[in-house]
Amino acid sequence: MGMAQATRRGGEEVSALQEYLRFLVTLTAVLDPFLAVPIFLTVTASYGIPARVALVRVVAITVFVVLAASALLGDTILTLVGASLSAFRVGGGLVLLLMALAMLNAEAGGVRQSEAEAAELESGELRGVVPLAVPLLAGPGAISTVIIAAEKGGGAVAHLAAILGCIALVSLLTWIVLRAAPAIGDRLGTTGLNIATRLLGLLLAALAIQTMAEGLKELFPGLG
Repeated sequence: MGMAQATRRGGEEVSALQEYLRFLVTLTAVLDPFLAVPIFLTVTASYGIPARVALVRVVAITVFVVLAASALLGDTILTLVGASLSAFRVGGGLVLLLMALAMLNAEAGGVRQSEAEAAELESGELRGVVPLAVPLLAGPGAISTVIIAAEKGGGAVAHLAAILGCIALVSLLTWIVLRAAPAIGDRLGTTGLNIATRLLGLLLAALAIQTMAEGLKELFPGLG
Protein backbone atom coordinates (compact mmCIF):
# COMPACT_ATOMS: atom_id res chain seq x y z
CA MET A 1 0.00 0.00 0.00
CA GLY A 2 2.77 2.41 0.97
CA MET A 3 4.68 1.68 -2.23
CA ALA A 4 1.55 2.23 -4.32
CA GLN A 5 0.90 5.56 -2.65
CA ALA A 6 4.52 6.63 -3.17
CA THR A 7 4.31 5.65 -6.86
CA ARG A 8 1.04 7.55 -7.27
CA ARG A 9 2.50 10.60 -5.51
CA GLY A 10 5.60 10.44 -7.69
CA GLY A 11 3.45 10.27 -10.82
CA GLU A 12 1.43 13.29 -9.70
CA GLU A 13 4.64 15.28 -9.07
CA VAL A 14 5.96 14.43 -12.54
CA SER A 15 2.60 15.39 -14.07
CA ALA A 16 2.59 18.71 -12.21
CA LEU A 17 6.17 19.41 -13.31
CA GLN A 18 5.19 18.70 -16.91
CA GLU A 19 2.26 21.12 -16.63
CA TYR A 20 4.50 23.90 -15.32
CA LEU A 21 7.07 23.19 -18.03
CA ARG A 22 4.32 23.32 -20.63
CA PHE A 23 3.12 26.64 -19.22
CA LEU A 24 6.66 28.01 -19.24
CA VAL A 25 7.19 27.01 -22.87
CA THR A 26 3.76 28.31 -23.92
CA LEU A 27 4.25 31.67 -22.24
CA THR A 28 7.71 32.03 -23.80
CA ALA A 29 6.27 31.29 -27.24
CA VAL A 30 3.37 33.70 -26.69
CA LEU A 31 5.59 36.60 -25.60
CA ASP A 32 8.18 35.78 -28.29
CA PRO A 33 10.81 38.36 -27.26
CA PHE A 34 12.63 37.76 -30.58
CA LEU A 35 9.65 39.24 -32.42
CA ALA A 36 10.01 42.33 -30.23
CA VAL A 37 13.71 42.80 -31.03
CA PRO A 38 13.33 44.74 -34.33
CA ILE A 39 10.49 46.81 -32.86
CA PHE A 40 12.58 47.56 -29.79
CA LEU A 41 15.50 48.65 -31.97
CA THR A 42 13.17 50.93 -33.95
CA VAL A 43 11.72 52.51 -30.81
CA THR A 44 15.13 53.06 -29.22
CA ALA A 45 17.03 54.13 -32.36
CA SER A 46 17.68 57.60 -30.91
CA TYR A 47 18.25 56.41 -27.32
CA GLY A 48 21.58 56.38 -25.55
CA ILE A 49 22.75 53.22 -23.78
CA PRO A 50 21.55 54.31 -20.28
CA ALA A 51 18.08 55.18 -21.59
CA ARG A 52 17.86 51.90 -23.50
CA VAL A 53 18.89 49.89 -20.42
CA ALA A 54 16.33 51.74 -18.30
CA LEU A 55 13.57 51.04 -20.83
CA VAL A 56 14.40 47.34 -20.94
CA ARG A 57 14.14 47.17 -17.15
CA VAL A 58 10.79 48.97 -17.09
CA VAL A 59 9.40 46.78 -19.90
CA ALA A 60 10.41 43.55 -18.11
CA ILE A 61 8.93 44.75 -14.81
CA THR A 62 5.72 45.86 -16.52
CA VAL A 63 5.36 42.46 -18.22
CA PHE A 64 5.78 40.71 -14.87
CA VAL A 65 3.32 42.99 -13.06
CA VAL A 66 0.62 42.68 -15.75
CA LEU A 67 0.89 38.89 -15.96
CA ALA A 68 1.19 38.41 -12.19
CA ALA A 69 -1.95 40.50 -11.69
CA SER A 70 -3.72 38.34 -14.29
CA ALA A 71 -2.72 35.19 -12.38
CA LEU A 72 -3.91 36.55 -9.04
CA LEU A 73 -7.15 38.07 -10.40
CA GLY A 74 -7.99 35.35 -12.92
CA ASP A 75 -10.93 33.96 -10.94
CA THR A 76 -12.39 37.45 -10.49
CA ILE A 77 -12.00 38.18 -14.21
CA LEU A 78 -13.79 34.97 -15.20
CA THR A 79 -16.58 35.70 -12.73
CA LEU A 80 -17.03 39.24 -14.05
CA VAL A 81 -17.30 38.10 -17.67
CA GLY A 82 -19.49 35.15 -16.70
CA ALA A 83 -17.33 32.58 -18.47
CA SER A 84 -16.37 29.09 -17.32
CA LEU A 85 -12.75 27.98 -17.37
CA SER A 86 -13.59 25.48 -20.12
CA ALA A 87 -15.05 28.19 -22.35
CA PHE A 88 -12.10 30.43 -21.59
CA ARG A 89 -9.72 27.66 -22.64
CA VAL A 90 -11.43 27.37 -26.00
CA GLY A 91 -11.46 31.15 -26.50
CA GLY A 92 -7.91 31.56 -25.22
CA GLY A 93 -6.72 28.70 -27.42
CA LEU A 94 -8.28 30.38 -30.45
CA VAL A 95 -6.46 33.63 -29.63
CA LEU A 96 -3.18 31.71 -29.33
CA LEU A 97 -3.84 29.97 -32.64
CA LEU A 98 -4.39 33.30 -34.41
CA MET A 99 -1.12 34.57 -32.92
CA ALA A 100 0.67 31.40 -33.99
CA LEU A 101 -0.55 31.73 -37.59
CA ALA A 102 0.76 35.32 -37.70
CA MET A 103 4.09 34.18 -36.23
CA LEU A 104 4.42 31.51 -38.92
CA ASN A 105 4.37 34.42 -41.38
CA ALA A 106 6.94 36.24 -39.19
CA GLU A 107 4.38 38.97 -38.43
CA ALA A 108 3.12 40.50 -35.20
CA GLY A 109 -0.50 39.99 -36.25
CA GLY A 110 -3.62 41.91 -35.36
CA VAL A 111 -3.96 40.26 -31.95
CA ARG A 112 -0.66 41.78 -30.82
CA GLN A 113 -0.72 45.02 -32.77
CA SER A 114 -3.27 46.54 -35.14
CA GLU A 115 -2.27 48.37 -38.32
CA ALA A 116 -3.21 51.70 -36.71
CA GLU A 117 -1.02 50.94 -33.68
CA ALA A 118 1.87 49.94 -35.95
CA ALA A 119 1.47 53.20 -37.90
CA GLU A 120 1.55 55.23 -34.68
CA LEU A 121 4.72 53.44 -33.61
CA GLU A 122 6.42 54.06 -36.95
CA SER A 123 5.47 57.74 -36.82
CA GLY A 124 7.09 58.10 -33.40
CA GLU A 125 3.82 58.99 -31.63
CA LEU A 126 4.14 55.96 -29.36
CA ARG A 127 7.37 55.14 -27.58
CA GLY A 128 8.54 52.81 -24.89
CA VAL A 129 6.40 50.80 -22.51
CA VAL A 130 3.02 51.20 -24.23
CA PRO A 131 3.78 49.41 -27.50
CA LEU A 132 6.44 47.07 -26.12
CA ALA A 133 5.25 45.76 -22.75
CA VAL A 134 1.53 46.15 -23.51
CA PRO A 135 0.12 44.90 -25.83
CA LEU A 136 3.05 43.53 -27.89
CA LEU A 137 4.41 41.29 -25.11
CA ALA A 138 1.84 41.15 -22.29
CA GLY A 139 -1.17 41.20 -24.58
CA PRO A 140 -4.41 39.19 -24.83
CA GLY A 141 -2.64 35.94 -25.65
CA ALA A 142 -0.24 36.08 -22.71
CA ILE A 143 -2.97 37.18 -20.29
CA SER A 144 -5.27 34.34 -21.44
CA THR A 145 -2.45 31.82 -21.07
CA VAL A 146 -1.72 32.96 -17.52
CA ILE A 147 -5.36 32.94 -16.41
CA ILE A 148 -5.93 29.44 -17.78
CA ALA A 149 -2.79 28.10 -16.07
CA ALA A 150 -3.55 29.84 -12.77
CA GLU A 151 -7.13 28.54 -12.62
CA LYS A 152 -6.02 24.92 -13.03
CA GLY A 153 -4.76 24.95 -9.45
CA GLY A 154 -8.08 25.98 -7.94
CA GLY A 155 -6.51 28.86 -6.03
CA ALA A 156 -3.87 26.77 -4.21
CA VAL A 157 -1.09 28.97 -2.84
CA ALA A 158 1.70 26.61 -3.93
CA HIS A 159 0.29 26.47 -7.46
CA LEU A 160 0.03 30.26 -7.72
CA ALA A 161 3.58 30.58 -6.40
CA ALA A 162 4.82 28.21 -9.12
CA ILE A 163 2.91 30.16 -11.78
CA LEU A 164 4.41 33.44 -10.54
CA GLY A 165 7.84 31.82 -10.60
CA CYS A 166 7.35 30.83 -14.25
CA ILE A 167 6.19 34.37 -15.08
CA ALA A 168 9.31 35.75 -13.38
CA LEU A 169 11.54 33.44 -15.45
CA VAL A 170 9.90 34.50 -18.72
CA SER A 171 10.13 38.17 -17.71
CA LEU A 172 13.83 37.63 -16.98
CA LEU A 173 14.29 36.01 -20.39
CA THR A 174 12.54 39.00 -21.98
CA TRP A 175 14.93 41.33 -20.15
CA ILE A 176 17.95 39.32 -21.33
CA VAL A 177 16.81 39.27 -24.99
CA LEU A 178 15.91 42.97 -25.14
CA ARG A 179 19.06 43.93 -23.23
CA ALA A 180 21.08 42.14 -25.91
CA ALA A 181 18.80 43.31 -28.75
CA PRO A 182 21.50 45.24 -30.69
CA ALA A 183 23.86 42.26 -30.65
CA ILE A 184 21.06 39.80 -31.47
CA GLY A 185 19.87 42.00 -34.32
CA ASP A 186 23.40 42.25 -35.76
CA ARG A 187 24.16 38.54 -35.46
CA LEU A 188 20.85 37.01 -36.53
CA GLY A 189 19.61 39.70 -38.88
CA THR A 190 16.05 39.81 -40.17
CA THR A 191 16.16 36.26 -41.53
CA GLY A 192 17.45 34.76 -38.28
CA LEU A 193 14.87 36.57 -36.18
CA ASN A 194 12.10 35.46 -38.55
CA ILE A 195 13.25 31.83 -38.32
CA ALA A 196 13.16 32.00 -34.50
CA THR A 197 9.67 33.52 -34.61
CA ARG A 198 8.40 30.89 -37.05
CA LEU A 199 9.74 28.05 -34.89
CA LEU A 200 8.03 29.50 -31.81
CA GLY A 201 4.88 29.99 -33.91
CA LEU A 202 4.84 26.32 -34.90
CA LEU A 203 5.25 25.31 -31.27
CA LEU A 204 2.54 27.74 -30.17
CA ALA A 205 0.11 26.41 -32.80
CA ALA A 206 0.39 22.90 -31.35
CA LEU A 207 -0.05 24.17 -27.78
CA ALA A 208 -3.02 26.32 -28.84
CA ILE A 209 -4.82 23.35 -30.39
CA GLN A 210 -4.10 21.28 -27.25
CA THR A 211 -5.62 24.02 -25.07
CA MET A 212 -8.72 24.22 -27.27
CA ALA A 213 -9.08 20.43 -27.25
CA GLU A 214 -8.99 20.32 -23.44
CA GLY A 215 -11.66 23.02 -23.22
CA LEU A 216 -13.91 21.32 -25.78
CA LYS A 217 -13.66 17.98 -23.94
CA GLU A 218 -14.83 19.67 -20.73
CA LEU A 219 -17.67 21.52 -22.49
CA PHE A 220 -18.75 18.44 -24.44
CA PRO A 221 -17.81 15.30 -22.41
CA GLY A 222 -19.01 13.07 -25.24
CA LEU A 223 -16.01 14.14 -27.32
CA GLY A 224 -13.71 12.28 -24.92
